[in-house]
Amino acid sequence: MKTKLFIFFFALSSTLMVAQRKLADKFFENFAYIKATELYEEAVKKGDSSEHVLTRLGDCYYNNSKSKEAALWYGKAVNKYDKVNPEYIFKYIQSLRSIKDYQEADKWLVKFKNIQGNDSRVKDFDANNLDLYEDLASTEDIIVKIQNLPFNTEFSDFGAYISDGILYFASARDTDVKKRYGWNAEPFLDIYYVSVTDHDGKKEYSGADFINSTKINTPYHEASVAITNDGQTMYFTRDNVNRRNKLGYDRKGTSHLKLYKATLSNGVWNNIVELPFNDDYFSNGHPALSPDNTKLYFVSDREGGFGQTDIYVVDILGDGKYGEPKNLGPKVNTEGREMFPFVSKDNTLYFSSDGYLNLGLLDIYKSDILKKENAEPENLGAPYNSSYDDFAFFMNDDNKTGYFSSNRPGGKGSDDIYGFNAESCKQTIEGIARNIKTNEVLANVEVKLINKNGKIIATVMTSDSGAFTLDADCDKYYTVLGSKKDFKDDRKEIVTDVEDGKINNADLYLTPLIDADQIVINPIFFDFDKWNIRTDAEYELEHIVDVMREHPNMVIKIESHTDSRGSDKYNMKLSDRRAKSTRDYILSRGIAPERIESAIGYGETQLLNRCSNGVKCSAEEHQLNRRSYFYILKD
Repeated sequence: MKTKLFIFFFALSSTLMVAQRKLADKFFENFAYIKATELYEEAVKKGDSSEHVLTRLGDCYYNNSKSKEAALWYGKAVNKYDKVNPEYIFKYIQSLRSIKDYQEADKWLVKFKNIQGNDSRVKDFDANNLDLYEDLASTEDIIVKIQNLPFNTEFSDFGAYISDGILYFASARDTDVKKRYGWNAEPFLDIYYVSVTDHDGKKEYSGADFINSTKINTPYHEASVAITNDGQTMYFTRDNVNRRNKLGYDRKGTSHLKLYKATLSNGVWNNIVELPFNDDYFSNGHPALSPDNTKLYFVSDREGGFGQTDIYVVDILGDGKYGEPKNLGPKVNTEGREMFPFVSKDNTLYFSSDGYLNLGLLDIYKSDILKKENAEPENLGAPYNSSYDDFAFFMNDDNKTGYFSSNRPGGKGSDDIYGFNAESCKQTIEGIARNIKTNEVLANVEVKLINKNGKIIATVMTSDSGAFTLDADCDKYYTVLGSKKDFKDDRKEIVTDVEDGKINNADLYLTPLIDADQIVINPIFFDFDKWNIRTDAEYELEHIVDVMREHPNMVIKIESHTDSRGSDKYNMKLSDRRAKSTRDYILSRGIAPERIESAIGYGETQLLNRCSNGVKCSAEEHQLNRRSYFYILKD
């Protein structure tokens, strides 16, 4: 007998836990994370420590950006279940790192990599780089259009620079020459140009020919152009070529790069002059000018640097004179390679490096070092950077469009030039929250913006006029959720398109839970001839619980009614059992017994329509009579 009783109570307990979990799931799916958290935690107290409940608790806190609590529940899940979904391990690592528990995060990173060895978020990076790597690789919240330019070839094309409607670049496309560069068996680089025109906001490129001078290009390398604001002086990189167009070498037989300048005369680049700080024993290259043209930035492997190649700056003094080259220091240069500097109109330094955390090989960085001496470089991330070489960044004066070069897959050649447009596409979601019954505006409604993954990304309160405004990205899916005490939530689904500046309407209509002397909720449904509380009924009864918690002195009474089908006596008993089941559920949620004065069933004694015994009525008419009331006796 004891065994049978144990089995009975165990089965009953399991049924109750499943019901609790289903109710919590319903709130979770409707983004009601606070309520879902409460219900999941109650389920845990009742003995439900299933993987589903533990990870859902983690998600509730994670989606609300509460890392400490998220780490607690994810930790319980991953430590208890060996085959937990690896995504929860990743979220656990993220949560641990957010609370600076790096040691534990490192431990779980090892496990994650063992399970998800090919996961791009952790491939080739140690634990200390996980968060940053994920951010750099993600384009989730970035709207940047990049285009492989039409004049690229199967050979190397890189280093775009625009001046007066002309785009200059380096290319190895001259296949007519017999001389090839031994490094990659491609022709040596020359400087080319294309004309750039703008038609209805779209750039068109025409031409693609040698630069208009027979004196710039030689049988060896020329590349990396920088031109003064007046368009009269060009700085460029060239192999160490002597007057007889022969390569010059150091004592070890190495030919280094040098910096040169040319001036424009009658539309032709002439007067080639070698800069005085070149040397046969180290390389200088990749010139860049400050916005006021008083400084020249360049790359060199000269002695005294920090790494393989460093970025230097030299003052342009005029009359062909220059100051002493200065290393930009350890806030820019590393033990690796720093290359291809560029200074934008707002004095931001852009450069490429393989010495910092990156997505692979050379990545493009930006730094405010020219404005703040302690500024740290910032990786531009995807889509500018990839797991391949990304370099030679150029920004137009609008600070929105420009070019970079890359040998990433999907291009036309070994290096290609990409155009980019970083004009941010933003939209607005706005609306007014109202009482759905009276249409009056509602102030102090909490409005949440939720992304497609269920994460709350913004929260605002409505003004006295009921208005709210939220910023949104283009081409995204959002849920707008409005909540206010004593009201049922309302939500709207918003899908933004790609029209910049568009305004999306998301008016919210909240249903009041208190109407005169009643708490009004949707009908409570019971299975046929049953009085146990179903999950959908629990969901509605939680509104009663919320109202009574908000009003701690409130006292109510519960009435339950049936339709006329069945005997009068049976309906009286059935409705009374349902009323008391309803009361018991509310009490189980922590409401004191003295706050429910009575729970009484009235059977079919108070019908709302003509559908009494013997009258033929539709299902909808009978449904009108099956109802529960929650009368407020004291508030």
